[in-house]
Formats: sequence, structure tokens, C-alpha cells
Amino acid sequence: MSSPARTVRVLMPVAGLLFLGLALLIRAADDGALRQYSGTALYASMVWTMVLFLSPRMAPVRAGSLAIAFCWLVELAQLTGVPAELSARSVAARLALGVQFDPVDLAWYPAGVIPLMVLHHLVRARQRRNGQKVAIGLTGLPDVPAKRTGATAK
Repeated sequence: MSSPARTVRVLMPVAGLLFLGLALLIRAADDGALRQYSGTALYASMVWTMVLFLSPRMAPVRAGSLAIAFCWLVELAQLTGVPAELSARSVAARLALGVQFDPVDLAWYPAGVIPLMVLHHLVRARQRRNGQKVAIGLTGLPDVPAKRTGATAK
């Protein structure tokens, strides 16, 4: 695995924990719409970090699309009642799977992922312009091309 990919594997869990911490902080401080909708968007942001942790070289649109699709799948699964049953037994299941279907959440998942997709794309484009090797572009520690032949300096 290249240095940028390794760095992404380190950064994504850190980012996921930051999103989780922010969601729990908002949950503790607010009990209204901010709590509901920010939690939904930040959940999607955490899913995005998991997608990139599993595949650090994935393109921005593909990573974001997979994260959103996963979130929608979990939301639609709530129509079956299985997540509600699991959530009644476990706080972790309630946080990961939710309790009941809310069609508004379907719009908030992209709100949590699309800004990350844009950032991901912009950083990758900047690294490419600078001639740097790219994993996802959030590393700051890319391999630098040694020559125009494509070889990289170690």
C-alpha cells in the first residue's frame, strides 16, 4: 500500500471519531431539529469515512455514492421493523440502525456526504496539478514524482 493510502487509513478513523464526537455533543446540547438532522448528516459523514477507510483510492463520486446508498439502505430497512426490534435491545443498534423510517432523512444523508465529496475532489485535483501521487488527497504526505517517467522518490 502506498504512503497516501496508508495515511488515509489513519485519517479516516480519526475523522469518523470527530464526526461522532460532534454528533454526540449536539445530541447532549439540543433536543430539537438540530439534534435530529445534524445527527443524520453526521451519520452519513461517518459512513463516508468507513468507505474510504476500506478503499482509500476510491474516487470522490463513487465513495460518496456508496456512502449515500448505504445510508438509504439502512433507512429503508427501517420499514421492515427489524432495526426497531434490534434498537429496543441495544443503544449501539439504535445509534447505527435507527428506530423508524423518516423520509426527511433521505435528503439529509446527501447533505452530510456531498460537502465531503466536493472537498475530496478539490484536494485530489490540487494534488494532481502539483504532480503529486494521489490516494484521496487528504493526506498532505503524498509521494513526490522523481521524474516525468512516473517513478516516485522514496
